[in-house]
This record gives sequence, structure tokens and C-alpha cells, in this order.
Amino acid sequence: MAEQAKDQLEIFTGNSNPALAREVCEHLNVRLGEAEVGRFPDGEVMVEVHENVRGGDVFVIQSTCSPPNDSLMELLLVMDALRRASARRITAVVPYFGYSRQDRKVASRVPISAKLVADLITTAGASRVLTVDLHAGQIQGFFNIPVDNLYAMPVLIGYLRKRLDGHKVTVISPDAGGVERARAFAGRLNANLAIINKRRRRASEVAEMQLVGEVRDSVAVLVDDMIDTAGTITEAAKVVANAGANEVIAVATHPILSDPACERLNKSNIKEIIVTNSILLRPKVQAELQKLKVLSVAPLLAEAVRRIHNEESVSSLFN
Repeated sequence: MAEQAKDQLEIFTGNSNPALAREVCEHLNVRLGEAEVGRFPDGEVMVEVHENVRGGDVFVIQSTCSPPNDSLMELLLVMDALRRASARRITAVVPYFGYSRQDRKVASRVPISAKLVADLITTAGASRVLTVDLHAGQIQGFFNIPVDNLYAMPVLIGYLRKRLDGHKVTVISPDAGGVERARAFAGRLNANLAIINKRRRRASEVAEMQLVGEVRDSVAVLVDDMIDTAGTITEAAKVVANAGANEVIAVATHPILSDPACERLNKSNIKEIIVTNSILLRPKVQAELQKLKVLSVAPLLAEAVRRIHNEESVSSLFN
């Protein structure tokens, strides 16, 4: 009879970012749990856990990134399988929390997708959620379970300090919603702060941009939480370059990089794009986008997982 895994730390993953899950396991010196996450002939997600998790403290690492529907269903079904296998506690580790851009009603007949996904994750069996750089902080309130929203800023700042040493720096938020994030980066880098005043024609199309602040003769660091089609970041780069910036760098936690992001970024005047591995890059992106610098959030996630498992405070990780 298999030995029970009471209070044992177990880590499982789906297919969205197995490399990150394995890296987290290496930092924690634990084995990645054995589970099959495949497809039935008609395309339905099929999950089977191949080891005993009864009484275990289980963490499921899965970004809900492209293809987002498949990634989300894998996360939900893995957690449901673990719950039905009598895991003591299940923590959903979602480095990139998809469906976060519709977090409120901005028109008469639109969903609040982030709230629905929060309900699904809770219903599937999550006792806690661990994520990185939510698109909107208020999404934490959509859950009735604890949520730890870690910041990738310490990972990014460590690289930027070396990269920008000796340069005059201005940190720019490409829209009003990211001002707090840009202010935090500016404070850590002892840099100036500027803001792009952006007006959209529709969800993925920018109509007008105006720079508020001074970037002349400085390295402009555009800071955002994600880069999707790269329309905003490339247009912002044009604005700051025309305002006299010596060099433009883009920084984002989540490299979604949907088409035509690679083409736009390659043609842009952005010299370097600094991102994290919260999302597994598509082979096309790795092949075409030579400006990309990828930093790992695995040590950050691993430390958070260790502290949660040991019932220790994670508050210092938010600094």
C-alpha cells in the first residue's frame, strides 16, 4: 500500500509553462509530481494524477496564457483531480492570471471575466492563489480565499541597475493605469518619472498619445505589466524618442506577444525588451525577436511556495 503524503509539499503543472514549474522544483529541491494532462480525441482536456497526494500540501503551477481556454481548463481539472484525491490544501500558482483585462463593466453588456475566473478557480478546489503582477490589484478582492500578488519588480530592478549604471534615466508609464508601477520603478532606480496620456479608438488600437514629463538626453524605460500586440509600447517608444530620449528600453512582466507583436517590436526604436518567464515564449517569438531579455521569476515563486508551505510570512516578498 502506498505511503500517505501527509503534510508533504507536492508540485504539479499543466502544459502552459512546464519549464518554469521544473525550475521552481529545482530551487525547492522537490520532485515535480507525476500527472498526465492530455486530450481526448474530440479535444477535451483529460487529466490523471499518478501519485498519492492524500493529506498533502499541493501547489499547481499554471499560467492561464495562450491558448488561454486550454490553460484555464487544465488548471481547473488538475485542481479538481487533486481535491478528489484528498489533498489537504491546494494552492493555485498562476504566474500570469489571464482574463484579467475585463475586471469591471465598462459598457452595458460585457462580462466581468476576472470575477468569473476567480469563482471557477475557487470552485475547482483552490484554498489559496499565488500570482505575479495582476493586471489590476482589485482582482484580489474577487476571491473569497487568500491571494498573494507578488511583484516581479525586484527581479527586473536587479538587472536594470546593472544595465543603466551611470546613465540618466526616466521611467515612463505608457498609460495612466500604470502610474503607480512606474513610480515604484522610478523610486528604486532613482530616476525621473513621466507619463503617456493615451486615448484609445478601440480595445487594441491607440488613437492618440501625449507625453507628460521630460525625457530629453536620458534613457527612457517604458514599464508595463504585459506586452500583448505591442501597439501601445511601440507607439509610446516613438513619442519618447521624438521627445529627445537617447535610448528606449521596454520592461514588462508578462510577454504575451500575440501577432503582430514581433514585427512591431523589431521595427520599433526599442533597443531592448526585458520580460520574465511567467509565460512560456512561443518558438516563433524566440526565433524572431532578438531584442528580448528574459529573466526568471522561479526563485521568487519558489521562496513564496516554501514560506506558504511552512506557514511563514510572505510579506517581505512584496517589497
